[in-house]
Amino acid sequence: MSENPGESLMIRQARPDDVATILHFVRALAEFERLSDQVAADEATIRRNLFGPRPYAECLLAFVGGEPAGFALYCHNFSTFTGKPGLYLEDIFVEPHRRRLGIGQAFFRELAKIALARDCARLEWSVLDWNERAIDFYRRLGAEPLSEWTVQRLTREKIEKLAG
Repeated sequence: MSENPGESLMIRQARPDDVATILHFVRALAEFERLSDQVAADEATIRRNLFGPRPYAECLLAFVGGEPAGFALYCHNFSTFTGKPGLYLEDIFVEPHRRRLGIGQAFFRELAKIALARDCARLEWSVLDWNERAIDFYRRLGAEPLSEWTVQRLTREKIEKLAG
């Protein structure tokens, strides 16, 4: 994928043997977002849902000097208006001591390449409104907020109730 020899930064697709590393980053992200109590994922669910018979998401991993430094987990969505797929970035996280090394930029560059190769019309993600540092970074990338849209969610309990 991408490599920067000056900083020995490498971005690559995650593999089944990376499950423990992915879970580490999921937990680190949850801690950063003050949501650690909501993490129910374990290695088995990540292995099944990212690398099983029907993968639901894909993951990029960043390495600096051969050490894991961050992850970007994404999946496809679809735009009926364009008739094309899009990429949805579910989570992105860089270890705090590895920030400001260009890892976030490298992740987005790689996601942009994937989106173009797959003829995606959009690359979208959500950000917590209090995360000003991330919001500033996204603006520098050229991202624009969709202020006229709000995210809606049904949790598992409500899905079960609705399904009857």
